Amino acid sequence: MSPSEDKKQFVNKKLIHALGELVPSASMQQNVSLCDVSWYKIGGKADLIIEPDNIETAASVMRCLKKHNALYTVIGSASNILFDDAGYRGVLVKIAGNNFNNLNIDKDGFVRVGAGFWVPYYVRNLINNGLDGAIHAIGIPGALGGLIIMNGGSLRKGIGEQLVDVTIIDKNGDIKTLSKDECDFGYRSSALQKMECMVIEATFHYKMDRDIALLRSKALELLISRSKKFPRKYPSCGSVFLSYPKMYGTIGPPGKAIEDLGYKGKTQGGAQISPVHANFIVNTGDARARDVLSLIHQCRETIMEKSGFDLMCEVRFLPSDGVLCPAHIQADKLFAKST
Repeated sequence: MSPSEDKKQFVNKKLIHALGELVPSASMQQNVSLCDVSWYKIGGKADLIIEPDNIETAASVMRCLKKHNALYTVIGSASNILFDDAGYRGVLVKIAGNNFNNLNIDKDGFVRVGAGFWVPYYVRNLINNGLDGAIHAIGIPGALGGLIIMNGGSLRKGIGEQLVDVTIIDKNGDIKTLSKDECDFGYRSSALQKMECMVIEATFHYKMDRDIALLRSKALELLISRSKKFPRKYPSCGSVFLSYPKMYGTIGPPGKAIEDLGYKGKTQGGAQISPVHANFIVNTGDARARDVLSLIHQCRETIMEKSGFDLMCEVRFLPSDGVLCPAHIQADKLFAKST
């Protein structure tokens, strides 16, 4: 297949009509400002956002996108995405909000939950039912599906540790169930990141702990700790850079390493390396994606020069006409010196 034949198609009237046959008009929005979607409050306009409300519709949407060779990206709450200043020319398929919010907890600690479930609420439900194992995720904003794909968490833990299986819809629109082993979870990584798929539901198994008061106390302690050290005043996408065990023994975690450079509070346009925590880049009011990417590149370049460590991003960047990628990849494309 030639490159021209393989090139994904942007949103057009024929695609809009076809998708309109699958979902109600209220579930489709055109020319949406991504500043209203992104937690960063950054980005141009998305040509189309669609929100399927059940698994059969979601599968039909995926089949339709394939049939039309459409450019698309599946998103959750977009709490970990930096959108392009130029917007997005494809279809954003959103699995979050009021959809895919099912939750079933049985007496043996097995939990079946929809990918759209808000993570902090999910953890609170587990605690209230005496289940231990997800407290580390209590303060992480976002939909559960995105957290599973990223194997997100804190305290060096990942949400995938207690996962039993996950239901996905692949790029062909086929519904499949993958085991924990097939997900191949690593630190902030999973095989799901390399698949063109949509996470719909997951099953977890947690340890039963009847001391609910103690679980609540642990969660509150973690929330208080985060409220003191994480920036809340300005929009951000949370931790920018991944942590590495080898770094801890030499230059420390990313926040400390960046602070030791003297970069805490450093600005580029409307973006700033947070004075509260240096592993956060915040939007002080009028930041562009390019400003954030510039700060990412400056941190990476200087730390590489001084220590040899190659900082990589947790935050994802979505190009206007491309696919979701770690933000440092785009930062290098824009700012890396020519050799």
